[in-house]
Amino acid sequence: MIWKPHTTVAAIVEQDGRFLLVEEETADGIRLNQPAGHVENGESLLEAVAREAREETAYRFTPQSLLGIYHWRHPLKDITYLRFAFIGHVDDHQPGLPLDDGIIRTVWMTPDEISTSQARHRSPQVLTCVEHYLAGQHFPLNVVTHL
Repeated sequence: MIWKPHTTVAAIVEQDGRFLLVEEETADGIRLNQPAGHVENGESLLEAVAREAREETAYRFTPQSLLGIYHWRHPLKDITYLRFAFIGHVDDHQPGLPLDDGIIRTVWMTPDEISTSQARHRSPQVLTCVEHYLAGQHFPLNVVTHL
């Protein structure tokens, strides 16, 4: 059997001290996450993060830097995620666009609100990404090469 991690992307957006998150229905109940999702076949990481952010928030996301690459194995499932988190900004909000299935709404939360809501996070990657962002971690987009 060939083992493969799930390759995902996430949009990290901070505006006026608040971070853009989505509230979503999952098999484990309603959870909070950054706008995020799987990379589709034939899609670059940058295309995937822009698409996922639009589908989940109705905002256009423009990546500006790579926050980091996160490897996480779900403790209760035989699933490993390899998340590429991108820092960027949003604009061109289209509130009439339908959001992806399972997305309840978008929310803007402060770091304290995110920290105190950990029990509702989709994964530990949510808070870790915020902490890394607040610590100033970022890498230029040219570290990501799509051939």
